[in-house]
Amino acid sequence: MYKIYLLEDEKNLNDLLTFHLENEGWEIKSFLYGLEALKHIQDDVDLWVLDIMVPDMDGYTLIKKIKEVKDVPVIFISARDKDIDRVIGLEYGSDDYITKPFLPRELILRIEKLLSRNTPKEVITVNECYILDKKRRELLYKNEVVVLTSKEFDLVKVMIDAPRKAFSREDLLNNVWGEDYFGSERVVDDLVRRIRKKLPNLKIETVYGYGYRWVE
Repeated sequence: MYKIYLLEDEKNLNDLLTFHLENEGWEIKSFLYGLEALKHIQDDVDLWVLDIMVPDMDGYTLIKKIKEVKDVPVIFISARDKDIDRVIGLEYGSDDYITKPFLPRELILRIEKLLSRNTPKEVITVNECYILDKKRRELLYKNEVVVLTSKEFDLVKVMIDAPRKAFSREDLLNNVWGEDYFGSERVVDDLVRRIRKKLPNLKIETVYGYGYRWVE
């Protein structure tokens, strides 16, 4: 699940945008004041949405602080609609610039574009119904996190990274438990059985007498 921070000092607009962004399944933290947002620039955030004209600390100042910590995508929102304002915003390091007023859907589309551009290999859509987020070690089904153990997640990730490849039980033991594991290979069967129960739409085939493979 992506984490997005929003700075917008107009409360009604802040509430509206927060509502729509949360409906996309994203984790949203919103701020009304720049100094409040400044306290959270060390957080592990996937994207910032910053209003430029915030009284106590404007977006230009805050983006400089953010970029000093991490090169995270930033979208500026502003009532300023002149070309020079867009240029200044880009010069400060923003990845996009939206002029008020705008529809929440426009912001959502721009966020999706930036997220897909910046993490193309970290987030994978699986069988058109699951989303595998490697960075956050999460698997989502219809925007809801599926609770997986660490071993369950590791096995799913290994198989999805190599579609249609047949893994022997020994392969999976080495990849998931490590080469120092000396237990029974049957733990792989037990793990696959649990995964199939939790993820009925994930097509894991049995390769009889050998192991398993994921079929796209």
